[in-house]
Amino acid sequence: MLRRFAAALFAPLLVLATPLLAPSAHAQATQVLPDFADLAERAGPAVVNIRTTARVAANAGALPFPDIDENDPMYEFFRRFFPNPPQQGPRQGPNQGPRRDVPRGLGSGFIISADGYVLTNAHVVDGADDITVTLADRREFKGKVMGADRRTDVALVKIEATGLPSIKIGDPNKVRVGEWVAAIGSPFGLENTVTAGIVSAKARETGEFLPFIQTDVAVNPGNSGGPLLNMRGEVIGINSQIFTTSGGYNGISFAIPIDEAMNVQQQLRAAGRVIRGRIGVGIEGVSREVAEAIGLGAPPRGAMVNSVEKDGPAAKAGLEPGDVILRFDGRAIERSSDLPRIVGGTKPGTNSTLTVFRKGAQRDLKVQVAEMPQDRPRSARTTETPKPAAPANALGLGVSDVSAEKMKELGIKGGVQVDAVDGLAASAGLRPGDIITQMNSTDVQNARQFNEAVAKLDAKKDVAVLVRRGEASRYVIIRR
Repeated sequence: MLRRFAAALFAPLLVLATPLLAPSAHAQATQVLPDFADLAERAGPAVVNIRTTARVAANAGALPFPDIDENDPMYEFFRRFFPNPPQQGPRQGPNQGPRRDVPRGLGSGFIISADGYVLTNAHVVDGADDITVTLADRREFKGKVMGADRRTDVALVKIEATGLPSIKIGDPNKVRVGEWVAAIGSPFGLENTVTAGIVSAKARETGEFLPFIQTDVAVNPGNSGGPLLNMRGEVIGINSQIFTTSGGYNGISFAIPIDEAMNVQQQLRAAGRVIRGRIGVGIEGVSREVAEAIGLGAPPRGAMVNSVEKDGPAAKAGLEPGDVILRFDGRAIERSSDLPRIVGGTKPGTNSTLTVFRKGAQRDLKVQVAEMPQDRPRSARTTETPKPAAPANALGLGVSDVSAEKMKELGIKGGVQVDAVDGLAASAGLRPGDIITQMNSTDVQNARQFNEAVAKLDAKKDVAVLVRRGEASRYVIIRR
């Protein structure tokens, strides 16, 4: 009887549990792992291996990337994709003795048209004197660089052949996070290697002009420049970067969206270079604290102007350090990285409208977009010996008036120079030599006015000051 009671007691539970233990036909179908064989068969013939060599003096040390200093932040990036540089020897003058070809690096690429146009990364062919493109059927061709754009890391190579297999271009905007994707390339020189994974994130901001596709597809040195493919065998990106602490694959890879790359290659094919717009500003992101302090509100948005190029388009339009650019020709700037991408895609000579937030209100400014130079020169910075320390105010700042000559040099109408820093200001990161031009969205005229304003501040509220340091201006929050 006890057995029957137990059976009667647990029978409803067993019935209820049945749907959980027996997946539906639809659930079973979604659990089948994808088959990448058809994808590899369709796209594989259009993927190529790229080997590059450089000509150096016979006795010279053959550095794999001689123009990049070891302290440059791009040094490690290049090192990861060129893992086997030639051994260095004693350096010789550039014209001493005979010259020889040395391996410079290897990478991947893919054919986008039957007449021999190949897409790859700019860093794969950078500095190469000779390029060898090997097809999947083992045929080899000499490659010619039609153009390369370092800012997007896209290069267009041409080989003299016809009737070549080409890859189909997909739409990266339709890619979904979690979707299966695959890469084909030559990791460590192993040609036509297929690896697979999923899309980990979209619009990942790691570059100046590109929102990258992040994946967990295995990408290693030699994969660079190869295609990232969706399950239909369409290329949706160019594998370009990896995040690593060791130089090897760590589960995070980045690909250039193919629509961005195709726009670049069209300009490279037509003109050999990419023409971009510029307005002559330095920008940074807007933090939540700064947005609240200046009255912009939540959520933080826009691009904070920290410097304005003298006599540049933005300066002529009336843009000032501390302005927050909210829209460009009506297009919202959600993050600071949106601005260079939108401006860069604007034709030079275009008259555009900037919507900026300044001192609690929005205003529209008219700006004529200029052309971005191919190489951006770095402006020299001037330094001055700080003045003798002035008595510190309640913020821990000792300040003095800025000379008329200095204001003219900096292009400002007022402000105070920091001569001494202590207490709250020191904790906020201010230092002697800084120039304060605004406090809580109010212009600073001189030391007397500034100190009087500080004395009237609410001792319980944080203070936002606009600080000019060198050529850049940024808001600093002094916490009370």
